Order: sequence, then structure tokens, then C-alpha cells
Amino acid sequence: MRDVERVSTVTDHRLFSLEVENFRSLRQVTLPLGPVNVLVGPNGAGKTNVLEVFRFLADIVHTDLVPALDARGGFERLVFHGGTEPATYLRIGIKGSWSPTPGDRQEEYDLRITGAPFTREETFRSSADRHVLRTITVSGNSAITRAAGPDTSAPLPEQPGDEIGIQPLSSGLSTLPRLSDEKFGPITEQVAGLLRGFRIFEVNVRAAAQPTLAPLRSGDGIASDASNLSTFLLWLSANHPDAWERLHADVADVLPQLEAIEFDHVRLAGQPTVLAMLQERGLREPTPLPDASFGTIRLLGLLAMLHDPYPPALTCVEEIDHGLHPQVLELLVERVREAGDKTQFIIATHSPALADRLKPEELIVCERGDDGSSLIPAISRNKVEQIVRASEGLPLGELWFSGALGGDL
Repeated sequence: MRDVERVSTVTDHRLFSLEVENFRSLRQVTLPLGPVNVLVGPNGAGKTNVLEVFRFLADIVHTDLVPALDARGGFERLVFHGGTEPATYLRIGIKGSWSPTPGDRQEEYDLRITGAPFTREETFRSSADRHVLRTITVSGNSAITRAAGPDTSAPLPEQPGDEIGIQPLSSGLSTLPRLSDEKFGPITEQVAGLLRGFRIFEVNVRAAAQPTLAPLRSGDGIASDASNLSTFLLWLSANHPDAWERLHADVADVLPQLEAIEFDHVRLAGQPTVLAMLQERGLREPTPLPDASFGTIRLLGLLAMLHDPYPPALTCVEEIDHGLHPQVLELLVERVREAGDKTQFIIATHSPALADRLKPEELIVCERGDDGSSLIPAISRNKVEQIVRASEGLPLGELWFSGALGGDL
């Protein structure tokens, strides 16, 4: 029976840029974002901290500001520790398009947290409709909303707007989307919804290889650690045969000994489970997923994520090339670009072989400065394109490995 309850991601939900100040090693970072963004650079350059910014915002949506800070050791642990003077605040700003309003508009969310004493200030700017730009400012124990005309360059009117109370240590990103008030709730829910679905995808090979409960619950996709891999593959084969055939063809392309993926249904501790079985050429019996190689399981998990018909708006992947043969990378990059129509990617890697397959606009070089701060991007997109042209088309990975693009390995 086909699954009809899951709702597809709206592909117009995009982030255009990220601005960060004093968040761990990200002292002052302005990062333009496209459909596919690949961070390259040495260990400690700050690639993971870029991903952590989004995880932090998602945690605020799910749990509120103070719990999200406490989970990271508090403000003092999260704020930038480099330089000659201690940082007294951290700031995160995102710009993008996340409202359902048609048109080419840029919407914004900005969060500033200060310590000693602890305060937070937030600003939401969103297109309420074709003719109104609404701004919500959260400060102290109140949230105020004001409306302006379509000319976003004009200052907001000075007259008081609508105001509601809010706990002084709570985040508007967490609390305001719960309100039924049409002047506060829907506008904040749009950005919260984009961040709520954010995921860092990393295949846990041991968990992905195990039998998983069946069937897949309506609304679930591939888990962020691929721990429901067998169940997801079964669901995909039953409900989205076109996507299943494309995934199967990709696996067969890079694993030519694989003839088919089958499924074994067993009961464990009284629960119905499913386990993927790999039918390989020359073997009399199919290979249970736990007996497959590390690279095979990880590849299946990545392809399952890339062929998910209903991905979140933003997907981050650390070390996408880990455990994979270099010949697989061409296929992965192609599928990432295709999936970029549905989900925006931020990917971290150390692999020159992966970088070789990228376009200049997809590559973000990361370095660490003498004061401990991350330089991201360490080199502008225009400069990358100039270097590529001057090199007469040498692959990006080769240019990076040679030091021509900076960001030492």
C-alpha cells in the first residue's frame, strides 16, 4: 500500500547566507550559501563549528535557549576564546526564503546573546504577504511586531506596534511559533520550521546493519544515523518504485557484484523486524546486511538519504567520503546536486578526490587564523574562479592539495 501521508519538502525554502560572530572558533564569519556547499580544510579549521551553529538553532527550536546553551556547557563555553580580549556576546544571523509568499524576497532571523548579565535579542523579518514586510523584535520580556511597506530599504515606522509578553530567558524562536496570534505565530513558525527539520547525517554503520522495526511510521524518513536503513529501504521499494529503481541502479553501478536487494522479515522479542539482504553474483545465499563491508553499508545509507523523496530543508554531512572508494565519489557528487533541488547541503570533507569533482561555487575553503579564529571562506568565490581559469582548468582538489587555494590539509 502506497504511503500518502508524508508531505514533501517545499523546495523554495532556502538559506542565502549565514553570519556568525564569536561562536566557538567562528569569530566573524559571513558565508554565502548555495544549493551545495562543501567545506574543505584541515582539522580544527572550524568546519564542524559551522554545522554546530545550525544544530544549536535547531536545539533552540526544540528545547528553548537556556537548555540549548546548557547542553553545550553554557555561554562561557560556547563563546569565542581567542584574541586579546574576552568576547562578551555571540551572534547568529541567517538570511533566506522560508515563507510561502510568492516572489523574490529575502527574509531574516538574527539572534544576539550576551553574558554577565545574560540577555538575548532576536529579530524576525518576513514577508507577511505581497505588500507587507513584518518585523518582530524580541528583547527583555516582550516581543513587538511592526509592519512596513514593500520597500525594505525604508525605515520601519516609529509608531508602537503590537506587543506581547515573553519570559526574559526564553527564545522567540522556540515560544512564538506556538502562538495562535496571526501577527506572531505564523511568521516565526516559518523560520522555526526550516530549522526544526535540520539534520546532520552520519551513517552509524553498526546500527544501520541491524534488523529494524517494520513498518516505517508515517512521517518518518531515513534516520540521521541511518539506524532504520532496512525499514527505510523496504518502505522506499513499496511506496516510491521510481526512487527505488534509481537507488538500486546506483548501487549496482558502484557495486557490480550486487544483483538485488531483498528483505527478510523476522520477529525479535515479539516485534516484527526487517533486514536487508544483498544478493551477490556467484553466492548461493544472500548476504545479510550485518555481514556486508563497512563501505557497502555506509554507501547504502548515503544513497538512501540522497534518494529520500521527502528530505528536510537543510542537510549537513560530515566526512561524506569516509570509508568509500574514490571511484564512488563521482556518483555521490552527482546525486548530491540532484538532491539539492529538494534539500540544501552543507558538507565537510578532507578529501581532495571529492574536491576534484566540485564546481568553484560549491567549494568553501576553511583555515584557522593566528588568533584561533576560523577564516571561512578563506578565499572568495571570485578568487577561486580566477585561480581555476589561470590554472587552465586544473581540478579543484589538485589546486587545494597544492596550496594554491589555501586551507592546508
